[in-house]
Amino acid sequence: MRSLRRALTAATAVSLLALSVTACSDDGSTVRFGYISDYNGASLLAIAQKQGLWEKQGLTPEIKVFTNGPLQIQALGAGDLDFGYIGPGAMWLPATGKAKVVAINTLAYADRVIGRPGIKSIADLKGKKVGVPEGTSGDMVLNLALQKAGMSVKDIQKVPMDPATVVSAFVAGQIDAAGIWYPLIDNIKQKVPDLTELASTKEWPDSSFPTAFVGGTKVDGELTNKVIKVLQEANDWRAAHYEESITEAASLLKLDAAKVKADAANVKVMTTEDLVNKTKDGTVAKWLNSLGDFFVGTGQLKSRPDPATYYTGDLYTKAFTK
Repeated sequence: MRSLRRALTAATAVSLLALSVTACSDDGSTVRFGYISDYNGASLLAIAQKQGLWEKQGLTPEIKVFTNGPLQIQALGAGDLDFGYIGPGAMWLPATGKAKVVAINTLAYADRVIGRPGIKSIADLKGKKVGVPEGTSGDMVLNLALQKAGMSVKDIQKVPMDPATVVSAFVAGQIDAAGIWYPLIDNIKQKVPDLTELASTKEWPDSSFPTAFVGGTKVDGELTNKVIKVLQEANDWRAAHYEESITEAASLLKLDAAKVKADAANVKVMTTEDLVNKTKDGTVAKWLNSLGDFFVGTGQLKSRPDPATYYTGDLYTKAFTK
């Protein structure tokens, strides 16, 4: 798809940050893990490192920061990553067979359509330039907002660009609006404090927008089980130590804790037991099916696949111990 191809061409812009600079070990203990620089993408990795959870499973993490989910899916396919993190807007890629969802992370409500001062509604975007990282949750919220307003992408000038370029282009006045997310919006507000928020994923209370951790299409059951155990234990620590989790994420991201806390306010955290129960009772499948229907509507999917074909819920539930 065009959005994925554009993501591939942006691969050279990926910024790499190694938490543990190690070469891949002969015994396969090193795990190369991707993430995005926000609370959703970084908190569990920061906790796992600080709490020694990787060592408990005999693993050594090598984490790398990416600007979005599609780039991580591409890196998985190229064999450059073992696992990664994606937001709800990139869920169409596992659904098309590009990766496997190994764990649900959170429900996220950080995505917005923002406009320059004076733009007061989605209807005002008709004919305007709207920057968006294609195939991401920014693209998702833009499509949702256009549909709600009775419009489509044909009514705007959609300008595909990577997240960092969205920020700089909006600040420079090169685009009129953007489909983007917090905490990047906070960066924009520092330069354009009177921007307008035209739409938010919070406007769809009956919909859920899960973030997730993903692995390659050829799942190594033993390694995946160990990684899931790390994520589950970190997840429960986060649920029990919310404020501390913000501090740990801020430390990894090298950001002010207040900014990370504001970002975390757009996140719904669940315990591992809750996620296991939601996997067993079909709630997770319902979330994924809802996204699947949306992606069929946008043309990113030809048809909605069974979540069981790309979510390894069986591995997630088996890994859980109270």
